[in-house]
Amino acid sequence: MSKHVIATTGAPAAIGPYSQAIRTGNLIFTAGQIALDPVTQQVVPGGITEQTTRVLENLKAILEAAGSSMAQVVKATVFLKDFNDFAAMNAVYGAYLAPEGVTAPARTTVEVARLPKDVLVEIELVAEV
Repeated sequence: MSKHVIATTGAPAAIGPYSQAIRTGNLIFTAGQIALDPVTQQVVPGGITEQTTRVLENLKAILEAAGSSMAQVVKATVFLKDFNDFAAMNAVYGAYLAPEGVTAPARTTVEVARLPKDVLVEIELVAEV
């Protein structure tokens, strides 16, 4: 098995011993992304809508750097700090990952006790190239 590191300045730099994404074969596995601005490395201001938008923009940049796109996502995992934010997160998520004419990926969504930097949402993706 060969692993190819995917890295882009369009998403926050990895702050630990992990890669933004790994490509193996025709699949891309992203690291979980939180609502960090890729320029400042700071959490974006606002609530779940703004944070989900930033997370998905980060993921979009990573997938594009890998030669893929949001339309090629086959699996998503969403971690929410508060499941009461599900509807607002889902509205943004749908615009990115299930717009009209695009088959929605499989998805798991769970509520968690805490996320890095106390953000409201973290998302990871698996996509085809």
